Amino acid sequence: MAPLPNSAAARDVAYYIHPQTNLRKHEQDGPVVISRGEGVYIYDDAGERYIETVAGLWCASLGFSASERIARVAYDQMRKLGYYHTYRHRAHEANIDLAEKLIQLAPVPMSKALFQCSGSEANDTAIKLAWYYQAAMGRPGKNKIIGRQGGYHGNTVASVSVSGKPDMHADFGLPLPMMRHTEFPHYYRKHEDGESEEAFATRMAEALDKLIEDEGPDTVAAFFAEPVMGAGGVIIPPKTYFEKIQAVLRKHDVLLVADEVICGFGRTGNWWGSQTFGLKPDMLTCAKALSAAYQPISAVLINEKMHQAMLAQSDKLGGFAHGYTYAGHPVTTAVALEVLKIYEEMDITARARRLGKRMIDGLNRFGGHPLVGEVNGVGMIAAIELVKDKAARANYEPTGRAGSVVDRIGRKNGLVLRVIGDRMGFAPPMIITEAEIDDMLARVGRTLDESHKELAG
Repeated sequence: MAPLPNSAAARDVAYYIHPQTNLRKHEQDGPVVISRGEGVYIYDDAGERYIETVAGLWCASLGFSASERIARVAYDQMRKLGYYHTYRHRAHEANIDLAEKLIQLAPVPMSKALFQCSGSEANDTAIKLAWYYQAAMGRPGKNKIIGRQGGYHGNTVASVSVSGKPDMHADFGLPLPMMRHTEFPHYYRKHEDGESEEAFATRMAEALDKLIEDEGPDTVAAFFAEPVMGAGGVIIPPKTYFEKIQAVLRKHDVLLVADEVICGFGRTGNWWGSQTFGLKPDMLTCAKALSAAYQPISAVLINEKMHQAMLAQSDKLGGFAHGYTYAGHPVTTAVALEVLKIYEEMDITARARRLGKRMIDGLNRFGGHPLVGEVNGVGMIAAIELVKDKAARANYEPTGRAGSVVDRIGRKNGLVLRVIGDRMGFAPPMIITEAEIDDMLARVGRTLDESHKELAG
């Protein structure tokens, strides 16, 4: 149904291009205009209320309306120092305080922090730093970056290139020529008959080892991995996966970049997904929940090995010729620091483990549903795979058909779902209550029942 003339929806169609959106369909149907948020709920301009099951874009950990406390921090900082940069030896206290806090929280010893405005920029920066490090070590030809099929690291030219999402490369002239991609480590979808998780993980590591050998270890700079793949469908790594992958990286002297943009700040039941799955990264990127999405900010943490190489480059080249106008913005850093204090006060990791268990146990009760093939999760992030045939692990054709039906019916049932192909992702705001989890699960159950009836009919 086309938007009413002169409505907000009609003006949106007239003036705005939406990311990750079917533009032709949007021109015909218009947007859902979100007018306000309250806790885990959002409201559209018709007054309809929805439970947001994936915290916006995995990021609104404290819900959709800032507390007076956070708003006051932003206001006070704006009044004190509304903007200043950190170029050419300039500094301000909020930036210093947040950098210090992140280094203290890091999952492995880290040396320094760099700030940006988004997860995409953080991963783009990490790619540049991998090249910078290798050049400092006298290996400028060691410049290939390996991502994983299905992995997602952002939308800048470099970060989307290391992402293993062909739909985001098509007709953009991407990926960049130095990017490579190894296997999609989704045990449920990709394992062979009779293959254990451990054996599957071994096969994944062997595939990475072969890729590096084939490319030439002296040409491979870094490997990017999310502890839990988010936009790839909430893919939990199979048992022993990262242990075996990291052994391959050490063998070939390849840097490990942990993309914690989704997993960081409690989502997996620890402060970092790296702690949950035993990663020991050379660089770590984070964003999203860093400010609970109230301000656009991201960070890259680097270890001392990386820092020493950067110092050597300053000796050689002079200034560190990288940066962003709004990097370390005083308002974004002040808000992020206050958000981290709130996480500590609410014991975010214990809360994620306790409420996440309730959510995942509830989702597991749908395991026998005729539309459900797989349920998995960790902490407060989980997924359901939608199938037509459980035994064959076969989806409805075409791929994404079931997901589209579930998405539409879920909205009718008061849910904003994150559907990735034929997978439903769940990562609600961390402030969700037991009662709200139970309500969400009941709505998911109705949505699965109604969707299966439509698909099977």
